[in-house]
Amino acid sequence: MSKILIIEDEEPIRRVLVRILSEEDRQYEITEAIDGKKGFNLLEKEIFDLVLCDIKMPKMDGIQLLDLANSEGIAAVFIMITAQGTIETAVEATKKGAFDFIEKPPDLNRLLLTIKNALEK
Repeated sequence: MSKILIIEDEEPIRRVLVRILSEEDRQYEITEAIDGKKGFNLLEKEIFDLVLCDIKMPKMDGIQLLDLANSEGIAAVFIMITAQGTIETAVEATKKGAFDFIEKPPDLNRLLLTIKNALEK
């Protein structure tokens, strides 16, 4: 069973991601957070295999969360998602250890393949 944390401030997008992943593999245990601070609180309390994290969020953005997770030794694999994707942001996220960077709306086949590859890592 793989534990996945979805950190996304937009509820409709979060709901779609949960539904897609639940339908893809019933072995996924999915937890949700509505912002970076709540996501980090969950990461401090539980061990997750994978984090799908939006970049632009209130309270703490995805890059700040990735930095904090790295400094705290949190070993989850991060896949960053954003609607405001730039090459610079993608490069920054991958330099900071993100497994991949996916633009919204995500191509579902690419998203699912990236998640599968990240979980196999």
